[in-house]
Amino acid sequence: MMARLGDVCAKITDGSHNPPQGISCSEYLMLSSKNIYDDDISFDDPRYLSKENYETENKRTQISAGDILLTIVGTVGRAAVVSKTEKKICLQRSVAVIKPKQELIDSRFLMYQLQSMRTHLEQEARGVAQKGIYLRQVENLQIKVPSRGEQLQVVSNLDQISELISLRKQQLAKLDELVKSRFIELFGDPKLNDKGWDSGVVADHFDVKGGKRIPKGMGYSDKITNHPYLRATDMKNETILEDDIHYIDEDVFQHIKRYTVKGGDIYLTNVGVNLGMAGVIPQKFDGASLTENAVKLVPKTEKVIDGLFLAHYINSPGIQEYINERKMSVGVPKLAIFRIETMPLLIPPMDIQQDFNTFVEQTDKSKLAIQESLAELETLKKALMQKYFG
Repeated sequence: MMARLGDVCAKITDGSHNPPQGISCSEYLMLSSKNIYDDDISFDDPRYLSKENYETENKRTQISAGDILLTIVGTVGRAAVVSKTEKKICLQRSVAVIKPKQELIDSRFLMYQLQSMRTHLEQEARGVAQKGIYLRQVENLQIKVPSRGEQLQVVSNLDQISELISLRKQQLAKLDELVKSRFIELFGDPKLNDKGWDSGVVADHFDVKGGKRIPKGMGYSDKITNHPYLRATDMKNETILEDDIHYIDEDVFQHIKRYTVKGGDIYLTNVGVNLGMAGVIPQKFDGASLTENAVKLVPKTEKVIDGLFLAHYINSPGIQEYINERKMSVGVPKLAIFRIETMPLLIPPMDIQQDFNTFVEQTDKSKLAIQESLAELETLKKALMQKYFG
């Protein structure tokens, strides 16, 4: 049976339209779309509210266990079920609260169905600065409402796969933590230089060169070409993620051909919400074009710093703190090139850097096996979602 979403829900509303009048830390949290992931609500980076502001803002949403949170501004279409209510949270307007009528539709069944509609919701989103969808569009969504037994069977099948996917992600996170622990063990705290390594600044050993935006009136190619265009969103985990690489055609490339990278260059994102991420350009992207939201660090001296060590060094908590203290946060966050050039740099002996690299390479082999299993599970989940929800 098909039904209008608004007809099987007791209430659909969004969060606060007022900017949070927050304090540095409290037990009262305000979450935005960046805190909502499929199946998961992250409390890692919330806004904090005073008790008075929380009580005022929470009158609008009244979040309860079993509610579904759906991102409707920015990253559109992520959905998660509220399973615990011990945290005192309210929401910004980028998140909708959906309260299913439990006698008609199971919360997790509806959550999975909304996740399966993400592409449709993204296509329906409108806006210039930030795209979003209206509550009436959410209310008018046509959804499947099978029997209660069918709903629970679908949920059981998808939950089993989701739990395995979550386990694989936890295993990857633990390996990442293992690498971070090994880094501290070998090199100490980079900000304090508590092991007394030789030091300098980035400009002593690297030229810092910016990327280039695609010229106005031009865009990405709709097919794979010989010219990958590396965006800040591709730059994670000290490497380039390959799941959503964009390409440009020859005409666009000729306009920005001076702004390319070589395999082995170090990238550092310096504009936007992902500012401060560093990594190594893989050899397969030698000659790729570089976004204006990142810079490359090109060695200008005899090699005394290994690229992989440098990426982990920049991504370490102490240097990330240094970056956050110096970024311009008015409007779009930005880290000026001169601030990167004057960033402190530690120079441990090369043999210790190589020991760290060997450890990372061994860990990466373990990660690869887990990532392959994760990819298979995610493919299976997508296939089941298509089967159940079309």
